[in-house]
Amino acid sequence: MNIAVIGASNNRDKFGNKCVRAYRKKGWEVFPVNNHEKSVEGLKAYFSVLDIPEVLDVVSVYLPPFLGMEVLPEISEKGVGKVFFNPGSESPELVARAEELGLNFVLECSIRAIGEDPADY
Repeated sequence: MNIAVIGASNNRDKFGNKCVRAYRKKGWEVFPVNNHEKSVEGLKAYFSVLDIPEVLDVVSVYLPPFLGMEVLPEISEKGVGKVFFNPGSESPELVARAEELGLNFVLECSIRAIGEDPADY
């Protein structure tokens, strides 16, 4: 299984970083997405999900809603299996647009979804 973490960060206090570490610990292939970083936790960082050469099983979004709206078309174009909008990344407008695009999404903490506690990272 693999996951793209949009909003991945090198700041270990941020949830985008905790997600990278949690999924790696569980054995997932992780693709950090950050348009300001070259790497995150030693992994190549991608500018966009469209730059990732693999088919994606999961995308986890750690962006404020106004930035999340900007990446929704890219997520839709990539054709991912499931999208997590983590707490703080969602808004009624973002949810409505995700529905319009036909995305398979959940409003849930992606770290907790794999049985991990973000406080442990």
